[in-house]
Formats: sequence, C-alpha cells, structure tokens
Amino acid sequence: MKILILKPSSLGDVIQALPVLRLLKLHYPGSEIFWWIDSALAPLLTGDPDLAGVVLFERKRWGKPRHWPEMFRSLHWLRAQEFDLVIDLQCLARSALFAWLARGKFLAGLDEVREGARGFYDFAAPRKTYHTHAVDWYLSVLPPLGVPVHHHFAWLPERPKIAAAVNAKWPVKSSRWIALQPGARWLNKRWPVEHFSELVRQLGKRFPTARVAIVGGQDDALLGDIISSADPARCLNLCGRTSLLEMVEWLRGCEVLVTNDTGPMHVAAALGKPVVALFGPTEPRRTGPYGQLENVLRLPLPCAPCLKSVCHVPDMEECLRAISPATVVDRVAQRFS
Repeated sequence: MKILILKPSSLGDVIQALPVLRLLKLHYPGSEIFWWIDSALAPLLTGDPDLAGVVLFERKRWGKPRHWPEMFRSLHWLRAQEFDLVIDLQCLARSALFAWLARGKFLAGLDEVREGARGFYDFAAPRKTYHTHAVDWYLSVLPPLGVPVHHHFAWLPERPKIAAAVNAKWPVKSSRWIALQPGARWLNKRWPVEHFSELVRQLGKRFPTARVAIVGGQDDALLGDIISSADPARCLNLCGRTSLLEMVEWLRGCEVLVTNDTGPMHVAAALGKPVVALFGPTEPRRTGPYGQLENVLRLPLPCAPCLKSVCHVPDMEECLRAISPATVVDRVAQRFS
C-alpha cells in the first residue's frame, strides 16, 4: 500500500501530525508512506524509520515562474506513484490542489472552511468541537479509514547519531538542564524578555546546581544573548547554533522546558518532557502542549484568547506580561526537584 501525507508546515503542526504517520505504519506495516513537507523542515523527517521518503515542497522557489518546471516535475512524480491513499492535513487550497493532482485512489482531509480545500476531498473529518485539540483532530481522519487510534507508539524516536553529535559538541550530560524557549512567530506570543532574564536569576537561587539552555533559531539569538547575560556562567545560548534535529535531542536531554506557544513546545510534549507553557493570545485547548494542558499558565482576561497576532487593547500584551517570573519558578519547581 502506498500512502502520501501532506503537512508541509509549520514545525509545531508537523510534530502534531506525526501520530497519524505512526498509526498508519503500525496498522499497515508493509506500506510505503511518503510525506510532502516544506524543504526547510525536511531534516525533521529525513531518515524517519516509518517513512519511505519525503517529497519536498519548495514554497519560496516555486513562487517564481522560472522555477515552475521543478514544481511540474514534482507533480509528475507524485502522479506516477499511484498512491492508494492521500491524506491532506494542511487543509489549504494549495495543499488540497497538490493532493488532488497526485491522483491517489482515495483523498482524505479535514473539514476546514478555509479556502474551500474540503471540496477536493473524498472524505473530510470534522473537528468534533471548537476546542478539540489539533492532534485529536488530525487523528480523527484515521477511524473512517479503518485505522484504530491509540497512543502506543514512539512519537519522536531517538536519532542515536544526532544524540552522539550533540553530546560531543556540548556538555549535555554534565549537568541537569532547564530549557527556555523565548521566541515565537507572533511577537505578542512572547513572554517579555526581561521576565525570562529575571526567571534565570530566580532559578539560580532556587536550583543552584542546575544550568539553563536557551533554545531557538537564529532570529532568537539576540533574545538568547539578553537572557544569558543575566547569569552567563550558568546559561548556554543555543539560539541559531543547533540544527533542527540537534534541538530535538537537546530537549530530550533537558528536564523541563519553559516556553512560549511555539514549535519547540510541541517537540517537548511529543518527547514526554514536562513543559511550563506561557499562553496569551492563543487557545491552549486547541494548540497547547498535548497531554499537558495542566502545565499551561495563562490569565483569565476577557480579551484572551483573542487569536490575533497583534494586540489592540490599552494594556498591551497584559495577558503574558502579568504572568510573573515567581509564578513560573514555582511551576518549574513542581517538575524539577
């Protein structure tokens, strides 16, 4: 059996969709499963034990007409595979069109109103309620296809070579680590950087033998510099210094992650690592750390969650700013002893 999954981005979304892959492979152990993914995230899935291969979506390149021949060659390859099952978990017109053009024998997706994507599908799985978590919604596509849903799988299997490389480059095993993730795509999803700095100082007093790893991409490097300057001897700023897979293994080696609502939060949840998740404008019941919603810190303000990328209230971003570092330290203490 040949299966194609379409979920090109973002990091958190791809992580949350991985259980669909795991359960398909468990139910059809002899199947060949391919994943259509943004080239920037391809390293996350390249070499995955449950995948026969990845199909690159070159989003930036294919936006230019001179690169359209590449796109057409990719579509031709997809059609030549004669997939038995195609599952679109992105639910945008672009992904639905690619899924339809792949000419699989059966096309399943999610019943999402955005851009009319569901019009391409043979079957669309509805979201049970507004607050149904994204992971559960993705998984709901499986029972109608005869695939049972359970949680007896390794969400993110260890990559021994990557883990060994991480341990060779950094002193992961020499200390107990608390990880911090200060970045987020929306600026108003970021807990204030000065709060993170104060958190580092308070963590040093509460857990004097622990060290702090600050994770994130190159865009978060300045945040990492500011935060690590609060206690340079104990902090390791990894922002922009790790590959995607190295970041995953770093989180596997840490004992707790303090994080905004962003991709590494979902990585930590998939690894079963305790998180302290700081939520403001977004809805944790829909996109929070799966299986750890009790670890979410948020304020019950009338404007939150607004689901907007820009704050428009007089007390700008109070939903996050009012969460104190002392409150976060107390929550960390419940998971780090």
